[in-house]
Amino acid sequence: MGSMHTMLEEVPGGMERLAEFYAERARGEVGLIVTGGIAPNMEGNALPIGHPMNSKKTADTHKIVTKAVHDAGGKICMQVLHVGRYGYTEKNVSASDTKAPISPFPARALTGEEVEQTIQDYVKAAKLAQYANYDGVEIMGSEGYLINQFIVTKTNRRTDDWGGSYENRIKFPLEIVRRTREAVGEKFIIIYRLSMLDLVEGGSTWEEVVHLAKEIEKAGATIINTGIGWHESRVPTIGTVVPRGGFAWVTKQMMGEVNIPLITTNRINMPDVAEQILQDGAADMVSMARPFLADSQFVLKAMKDKSEEINTCIACNQACLDHTFTMQVCSCIVNPRACHETELNFLPTENKKKIAVIGAGPAGLAFSTVAAERGHTVDLFEASAEIGGQFNMAKVIPGKEEYAETIRYYNSILKKHDVNVNLNHRVSADEIIKGEYDEVIMATGVTPRQVDFEGADHAKVLSYVDVLHKKKPVGKSVAIIGAGGIGFDVAEYLAHDFNHGSPSLDTPKYMKEWGVDMSYQKGGATTAPQPSPSPREIYLLKRSPGKHGKKLGKTTGWIHRASLDLKGVKKIAGVTYDKVDDAGLHITVSEESKVLPVDNVIICAGQVPLRELQAKLEAGGQKVHLIGGADVAAQLDAKRAIKQASYLAAEI
Repeated sequence: MGSMHTMLEEVPGGMERLAEFYAERARGEVGLIVTGGIAPNMEGNALPIGHPMNSKKTADTHKIVTKAVHDAGGKICMQVLHVGRYGYTEKNVSASDTKAPISPFPARALTGEEVEQTIQDYVKAAKLAQYANYDGVEIMGSEGYLINQFIVTKTNRRTDDWGGSYENRIKFPLEIVRRTREAVGEKFIIIYRLSMLDLVEGGSTWEEVVHLAKEIEKAGATIINTGIGWHESRVPTIGTVVPRGGFAWVTKQMMGEVNIPLITTNRINMPDVAEQILQDGAADMVSMARPFLADSQFVLKAMKDKSEEINTCIACNQACLDHTFTMQVCSCIVNPRACHETELNFLPTENKKKIAVIGAGPAGLAFSTVAAERGHTVDLFEASAEIGGQFNMAKVIPGKEEYAETIRYYNSILKKHDVNVNLNHRVSADEIIKGEYDEVIMATGVTPRQVDFEGADHAKVLSYVDVLHKKKPVGKSVAIIGAGGIGFDVAEYLAHDFNHGSPSLDTPKYMKEWGVDMSYQKGGATTAPQPSPSPREIYLLKRSPGKHGKKLGKTTGWIHRASLDLKGVKKIAGVTYDKVDDAGLHITVSEESKVLPVDNVIICAGQVPLRELQAKLEAGGQKVHLIGGADVAAQLDAKRAIKQASYLAAEI
């Protein structure tokens, strides 16, 4: 289980919660756990808050975590992470005076004495981790953090013994590993996370990466883990747009160059993907991080040949990385128990009820499976021919194919817990009332919001449901009204030629599209992006001024914007919609009227809740619980829907 910062490290009572979080994964047969990054000193903290591993007092607080994991039969390493110029503090330091594009604060260069002290701090952190009963440490040398900042000329402009030649620039990581090994003895695990692919201009060459790997082995590392990309890289490396196992080819190039085990990582989310990587000789070990948020029992289910029951990570980042980067406790969109194991548990009920659930979208599915698991009798009603609700539209978007896995998971769990699923069944209020249910859950979702300008009923006008679900034909020139998440999704969908497949399912095509040179001809392995051209001219319009996609995910919004830029989508803000007629869409922008001569106008202007049964049920004396979009339809928020449904099902 790879490193993830959960923010539990920073909140009151967080270490007790962290202990249970890791212990549950250890009980699920994870072979080795690596913690989220712990700084070796105050300057290494990512945030002004934080507790570096720099004293026995701090180390003592970690003992509850190591004991819980060991009692569960697992092993755990502490990641030592100095963020360098990536910190969100005024104390940022780096190899040279510099400023990261993803931090508001500049970093000052460490003095020679401070470099030496920082190395000692790394060693002290490892010794304290050993004192806290960790089985080892992972020294974070990738993703553009401090060690990476010393290694490449992009961020190291020093002229002393720690800069200049490559041999000088890699002295910093080598001294950390060598002295750590001397301090902790031979049996303590040292994983070194090596940046094998920087994906930034001025990054390491492949020859330099191999040289460093060999020197790291000599310095005493037990295992080398693969790091891909700097955080400031403009190539997505872990988002759902990345093909499964999409960067295993990098680790494969390193196989045979060193004699210690190599770990590969990034977008490995199902057992068959991991097995294929091992069979292909691409790595000795496989690391997954977010998949263990989505399902703590991932390994156990694989061992029992029950992969269909794995709650698969869809790499959306909405409740994990987006939370971390906004200083919220991490969780998981498809598993709201993640990092909340001490407060959200699905215990057997002592009061079995007969429950009707209306709607089999994410909220209805989450409620039904949890309630049935607890022992309630659940009748699930769905008007359409399949479960999944809005996820059935999400799964057809290039780069969101993983959403189909959530539907597959729920199909499996509905059967496992004997939920009575009624498809193609638009249930009536009378039927529910006659059924004498103890509880009724309305998870009926949303319907597209109607627009009221002239020509809104013109034949050119379609809704996002018409396009994504009903698959109505769309012309060669399109205007999309609304630039929220749905507008971006529709634009992405229409910007792809499906005769040539989605890059998210084809690693070489993906690397070409985003500008990754798989032949690694120069440092960083970046090249000019070569996207497949869009089959359509697309306008993405919004009423409000300013940048498109400001409300998209903190860690994925840039991907969606960049992807549409690669496809040449025209983004126009501050638009007033005047009318639609045979000539196209008439708009006003900056007091100038113009006509977009488009074949179709697609409405992505939000949603309203579907609650048509609520009044009838309540008039019949039936208490109704609203969840998901039926409760709040401000945006298609599966994170909120699944969490709300899970908590209600745990209590009912």
